[in-house]
Amino acid sequence: MRFAYRIVDVFTSRPLAGNALCVVLDPVAPPVMAALAREVNLSETAFPVVLADGAYEVRIFTPSAELAFAGHPTLGTAWVLGPGRWTQHSDGASVVVEATTEGAVMAAPEPAFEEVDSAAAIAALGLPGAEAAVVAEAGGIRHLCVPTLAPLVGLTPDLAAVSALQRRHRAASVAAVRRLDDRTLHARVFCPGIGITEDPGTGSAAGPFGRLCRERWGLDADLTILQGDEVGRPCRISVHAGATLKVGGAVTAVAEGVFTL
Repeated sequence: MRFAYRIVDVFTSRPLAGNALCVVLDPVAPPVMAALAREVNLSETAFPVVLADGAYEVRIFTPSAELAFAGHPTLGTAWVLGPGRWTQHSDGASVVVEATTEGAVMAAPEPAFEEVDSAAAIAALGLPGAEAAVVAEAGGIRHLCVPTLAPLVGLTPDLAAVSALQRRHRAASVAAVRRLDDRTLHARVFCPGIGITEDPGTGSAAGPFGRLCRERWGLDADLTILQGDEVGRPCRISVHAGATLKVGGAVTAVAEGVFTL
């Protein structure tokens, strides 16, 4: 069996930065999907099946779990499939993605927020303090977001405690988000419970981050989220948190090849 694939970097215009994604272009049996995702060992591997009229279905895997929806695989998959307007269907959401030769933008699912006790999240992340801890759910994916004014550069989270919080809140990640100015956020997103110690760029969380932080801090509708510098994979995520919620970024090709099984 032979399965063609492409690897792209999302949220960057230069190779070997951003968040890497493998897109497998040939039909794959579900048990093989998980095995290929473990073999590739990137944050996510996507398996799209093009339908008709600019639509496709996709399944998305981390090295250890399948996700109902994810942001950077959505943008990267649409970009690999080619410029134009795509409707992506996954178990968690159906979203419209506009792809160009430079990148992609998706109409992100609107989040629902639930504030929870912040003490455990503050301790797990190693923060000196935070304004709140909020579970954001959008597209079938939950993120525990901790908005803070504390610097994030030197965080040393307790990964076992982070994993416990993920299980408790059924969350894909536990994230600290700091306001840098009215148009810029700094985020660090930890996902050890699904096989990713620290995610370089989290598109499914970026929309909720933008919406939540704009409401709390009165930020501009158009924001840039800085993420991934601490793991050597700088990402720049664009968020529009106006009447509609949009998430986008640049995408660049890195590699292509064929799995032979």
